[in-house]
Amino acid sequence: MTPTRVLVLNSGSSSLKYQLLDMRDSSRLAVGLVERIGEQTSLLRHTLLATGETREQSGPIADHETALKSVAEELARDGLGLDSPELAAIGHRVVHGGMFFTEPTVIDDSVLTEIERLIPVAPLHNPANLTGIRTAMALRPDLPQVAVFDTAFHTSMPESSARYAIDPRIADRYRIRRYGFHGTSHAYVSRETARLLGKAPEEVNVIVLHLGNGASASAVERGRCVDTSMGLTPLEGLVMGTRSGDLDPAVIFHLARVGDMSMDEIDTLLNKRSGLFGLCGDNDMREIRRRVDEGDEAAALAFDIYIHRVKKYIGAYYAVLGSVDAVAFTAGVGENAAPVRSAAVAGLTGLGLAVDDELNAVRSGEARLISPADARVAVAVVPTDEELEIATQTYALVGP
Repeated sequence: MTPTRVLVLNSGSSSLKYQLLDMRDSSRLAVGLVERIGEQTSLLRHTLLATGETREQSGPIADHETALKSVAEELARDGLGLDSPELAAIGHRVVHGGMFFTEPTVIDDSVLTEIERLIPVAPLHNPANLTGIRTAMALRPDLPQVAVFDTAFHTSMPESSARYAIDPRIADRYRIRRYGFHGTSHAYVSRETARLLGKAPEEVNVIVLHLGNGASASAVERGRCVDTSMGLTPLEGLVMGTRSGDLDPAVIFHLARVGDMSMDEIDTLLNKRSGLFGLCGDNDMREIRRRVDEGDEAAALAFDIYIHRVKKYIGAYYAVLGSVDAVAFTAGVGENAAPVRSAAVAGLTGLGLAVDDELNAVRSGEARLISPADARVAVAVVPTDEELEIATQTYALVGP
């Protein structure tokens, strides 16, 4: 029997998301989430897709090792355990791969060492990713484990896009450059957009707008990323749920000198108390739109600032690409917030961009076009599927 299943793990600092897929037809067998790892109120939610049955466990889960063992037990109850001969590999989401990792990679000691070396540029994410990997390797040391990097899709950017205008000796010494993130999403969505247009990825130019609590844009030229909005860290670029996005770097010096704020305080301000939350006290777009509709001025201003930044990136990436076949909206806000989509392209008819109000208002989990039939540039809504992308890349590397 040829093993065809891939377990996808996404380890956060206090969470563990997982999906088990069968790569014969890319179907999901089970999905789940462990939340609040390390607390007394931990919760494991596991769903068997064949029946739709969901089981929950509440109570303390001390660490990621305990969490993954609990996940393995839940899978085993459904006959899908980690010891199954049908399990081909475990695919791990790793946020930062630097310039060293440009494609999915089978994990060994040297890979672990390099991911660890990148912790200074991904202090919130890479340690948690490493914990998940090491735990999984301890449970199944005989099984191929594959790292799929958020940054890999963006390593195709030319130096003119990736380099900051600072002394290259300092930049190289401290690995300072634009890496970009959400790469598995941008790769999947740009490819699915091409499919939606009935073309190969190499035949189209796409602007991808990944709009969730974290948000990023990319310019994808014939299947390759040539620019992206996030940089050395996920702080740069679009206005996000709690992150500021683009900011004059001198604001940091000003806050330190005049505001007498420490670096940690400024870090917290820009990453956790800025963006939509900092502007109006909410980072949920649904709540913000409700407040806008009720005449709330702070929410309206936050929404306008958010949209203004998205429009700037659409225009900038249009210029970078020269010609655009499609603009694709994805992730939680991009897939579900019709007012965001319509506002983002409003006034851009000169660039060939428009949405059909009736098509835009439709709620669907399917990839679809929302632009008028005669639009010069397609506007699409493409639900992202990072887990499927990770599983596909993992199986392509280790499968038969």
